[in-house]
Amino acid sequence: MPVINRIAEFHDEIAAWRQDFHAHPEILYEVVRTAGVVEQKLREFGVDEIVTGVGRTGVVGIINGRTNTSGRTIALRADMDALPVTEKTGRDYASTVPGKMHACGHDGHTAMLLGAAKYLAETRNFDGRIALIFQPAEEGGAGGKAMLNDGLVEKFGIDEFYGMHNWPGMPAGHFGIRAGGIMAATDRFYIDIIGQGGHAARPQTTVDPIVVAANMIVGMQSIVSRNVDPLANAVLSVTMVEAGEADNVISRTAKITGTVRTLALDVQDLIEQRLVEFVPQFARSFGAEATVRYARGYPVTVNSPEQTDFAAEVARDVVGTERVDADAPPSMGGEDFSFMLEERPGAYIFLGNGNSSELHTDTYDFNDEVIPVGVTYWVRLAEKALPVG
Repeated sequence: MPVINRIAEFHDEIAAWRQDFHAHPEILYEVVRTAGVVEQKLREFGVDEIVTGVGRTGVVGIINGRTNTSGRTIALRADMDALPVTEKTGRDYASTVPGKMHACGHDGHTAMLLGAAKYLAETRNFDGRIALIFQPAEEGGAGGKAMLNDGLVEKFGIDEFYGMHNWPGMPAGHFGIRAGGIMAATDRFYIDIIGQGGHAARPQTTVDPIVVAANMIVGMQSIVSRNVDPLANAVLSVTMVEAGEADNVISRTAKITGTVRTLALDVQDLIEQRLVEFVPQFARSFGAEATVRYARGYPVTVNSPEQTDFAAEVARDVVGTERVDADAPPSMGGEDFSFMLEERPGAYIFLGNGNSSELHTDTYDFNDEVIPVGVTYWVRLAEKALPVG
């Protein structure tokens, strides 16, 4: 069952929406223009109920099916926010906002869900309700959690959640999914080291926090390599080091900041425990002091087995068995769709973006050629999850 002809007919229209979003990126909860365009189009399509301001700037649209004997509501979610990146694609529709761009494809996600909304509002070939979730602040702002805190599940009676993300490096129009953890938990750590400052020419009178930091960074890698099961997934990356103000002064303090990514709660707990134990003890061995603050971020994005099998089946209906990897490798990137999957069962799927630049780079661009595939997937999922008769 290939791409739906009606969807192929308005491919160019959806691409134009996508490129408009791309040219006008907004970050975090500041997606006022984007949410306004979404609301306007949902009204044009004849969506039955539209609620704005969910999770500050999120939009929810409800489409009633031809019948509602099932009494079920299936939620389809797209993220709307961009990133604080200066674009270098050179596209005609490149960002018009300095220092902001759609470097993760949320412009494509929003446009595809709008395309599905247009088709579903026209046909209504399902039994139940479809909730269209347009979410702000996925990129570090936990917009999904904010929408849940505003009563997303309870207000709209959501039974299952489904999400989709474009995936560079996967052939265009292919799908990848897996049961269990598909995206990692995203934790952060903040280390403060206190030594004894002094003259750079007399290091023997100091306790150099930069030397402590340099050795600590190397030592922290053993937390993963020598504490975590080699068959488990874990990443500990130091991303920032701060110390010193002059080239002839040994600083009194240094700071280390980084991230931990895991796909299992027991591994997450282990790394936090070992880091909290290791840092102060290691610093004392140099005659310094150190404290660590460990902050948990987005949880693991966990696909429910039943809904994963169903989503893979829908994807096969759209593109064929050979173009669907139902045991795709997980990503150590994070996703706040994880909060929604903690509330209700569901599944998160990758849609191949082809040989494009990587996500979060200044040359990335969403591949408009995959739009009909993504929209058809949403439509078939709705119709198959809530079959008429």
